[in-house]
Amino acid sequence: MNPSHCAPDGRDTDFHALTLTRVSDTEWHAVEDDRVVGRGDASRRPDGRLFVSIDAWHGRVFDQIAATMLTDLRAPLHTVVDEDDHTTAAAWRRAGFTTAHREHGYRVPTDPRVTGLGPARPPAGVTIVPAGLAEEGPLHALARAVHDEIEAGAGWQSVPAQVLPRPAGTLLADPAQYAVAREHDRYVGLIRVSPPRRPRIGLLAVRAELHRRGIARALLAHALEALHREGTAEAWAEAAETNTAATALLQGIGARRTGSTLELVRR
Repeated sequence: MNPSHCAPDGRDTDFHALTLTRVSDTEWHAVEDDRVVGRGDASRRPDGRLFVSIDAWHGRVFDQIAATMLTDLRAPLHTVVDEDDHTTAAAWRRAGFTTAHREHGYRVPTDPRVTGLGPARPPAGVTIVPAGLAEEGPLHALARAVHDEIEAGAGWQSVPAQVLPRPAGTLLADPAQYAVAREHDRYVGLIRVSPPRRPRIGLLAVRAELHRRGIARALLAHALEALHREGTAEAWAEAAETNTAATALLQGIGARRTGSTLELVRR
């Protein structure tokens, strides 16, 4: 337990005692006048990164929860914040966090007349298997290959923080959400679209040796056309600022940038 005494203007005082308690390995509570006025949480991603979040009524409560968590946890620590949320970003920076990278959010039209993806068909020898029809064995093998290629290359820091890497054996969030590209007898690319109220393109990936053949574009065309047939006008996607290929693909089909997310880190 970590008791602190702090007035709204930041001066130490004996009134309105704020008690900080670590209620579990991953959760902290700030209690004032028998009310929970703030919470802190920590979650470790399967790639090893430890992400923290804080929900607090006041800046002073945020600062004290952050100080307690930083004492209890081993760096590096990561967090994600909307770039337009200047108050929260400033609070994390007060705690010593700095920007690791930026992700842009996009609203993606689904109408092929808008995207220009109508003629986008896979290259010769490649076919698209619709979501829900892929065989789980080959799909898991492709997911494992993509997972390994990301880790061996740019790393998961190049993938939007909302896209969670998963350990071997649990690589897929929901196999039914994935459409795949098949070349002969193996799967070589995949796209995941989360249903249904606000469809989100969660992951689009192609085996490294088959890049620049139009497979990713064909997968995207297939997924967006399926959404359009269902009556969905737009989907949501994120792309890391450093991922120039993904950014160019999204902008090339008329996607509109709607905001940015910062991943902050304290080392």
